[in-house]
Amino acid sequence: MSKKIQAIRGMNDLLPSDSNIWSFLDSTISNLLLSYGYKYCRTPNIESTETFARAIGEVTDIVEKEMYTWKDNNGDSLTLRPEGTAGVVRMMIEHNLPREGIQKVFYNGPMFRHERPQKGRYRQFHQVGAEVFGVSDAKIDAELISITQILWKTLGIDAELEINSLGSAQSRASYREILSGYFNDNKDQLDEDSLRRLKTNPLRILDSKNKELESLISGAPKMIDYLDDDSNHHFNALKNYLESLDISYKVNPKLVRGLDYYNQTVFEWISNDLGAQGTICGGGRYDGLVEKMGGNATPAIGFAMGLERIALLIEDKSDQIINKRPHLYFASIGDSANIESMNLSKKIIEALPHITITNDMSIGTLKNQMKKANKSEADFAMILGEQELSEGHISIKPLKGQGVQQSIKLEGIIHHLQEIL
Repeated sequence: MSKKIQAIRGMNDLLPSDSNIWSFLDSTISNLLLSYGYKYCRTPNIESTETFARAIGEVTDIVEKEMYTWKDNNGDSLTLRPEGTAGVVRMMIEHNLPREGIQKVFYNGPMFRHERPQKGRYRQFHQVGAEVFGVSDAKIDAELISITQILWKTLGIDAELEINSLGSAQSRASYREILSGYFNDNKDQLDEDSLRRLKTNPLRILDSKNKELESLISGAPKMIDYLDDDSNHHFNALKNYLESLDISYKVNPKLVRGLDYYNQTVFEWISNDLGAQGTICGGGRYDGLVEKMGGNATPAIGFAMGLERIALLIEDKSDQIINKRPHLYFASIGDSANIESMNLSKKIIEALPHITITNDMSIGTLKNQMKKANKSEADFAMILGEQELSEGHISIKPLKGQGVQQSIKLEGIIHHLQEIL
């Protein structure tokens, strides 16, 4: 016997039994973003490696350790996208979209990182992200945060908002020097990873998960104390918006996010129901990234959320929050009835596109078909035999105790279904 082929470690199948949650998430998030005027966009799963190296930063863990990168037949270096923002920025520049005015877009798709798989974190994972180009005011920062808060309420997720400001490029550069001095003075307490970051990007030390460094990091100078006047004004404006929207928040001076392109506002939504990996959504401003990648200077902000983690948070309450489509099971006996069941199913779906019809394909006895109908968890069975067809009737049988079986005229079936579904 041939060896059984299995999925690559950390790259998981979505089974049909789990698809309701994912379909619900996709439609709920998309409809919310569309309601706020965001338009769907799609970029390739594969980009030039330079797209991510230039955007994310060559000395980040993602670029150094986690990207799936290879040379194609032409010798070009290609990479499976590890995150969504860099590709969207590349798209904006390539097609000159910011010249057309403010751009509000969102995407949904797989990302790839070679890291240790764990619950809610995989090597192929899925994100929804929203990005806005051409707006510098804190009003758009607040809108993105407000959208995510509405989503948590819709999904019944308890999450806490943490915010911080990384300041302008100028104030951040000054703070970086101050921070470097602090950590250099305490070099003997740093671990190997932090020593490497000290040379490349000392702000990343603040993001360390090493418990032994907690005291040292807590005593470090705080970016928020070194903001310039414009950055202070922006951050205070954001807080005013959040307070007016009744959105609770915590200012976390250690929040720097994991990517080098952020400035000004950064934020994370954190759920305590996921253990140590509690961040379910994160984002912030990246006002210098478009110019850094070859475009004209363009203010920008965005967020991304991991769908695997969100799916974990709602799986226990999916029955309460997912409105299931009405489900009919069509049992038919006889050649003419089988043909008519197909014709009638088509007419019903055209008139009532919000329902599901399972048309029995076993061509078995009525008893066997009804066993399948009961197992299908359908709401009603429609039963059509040669005799019913000749008399112009069809039987409707409730499968969940909501009434008794009825005989309905075929010509009135759609009207009857509209009344009972």
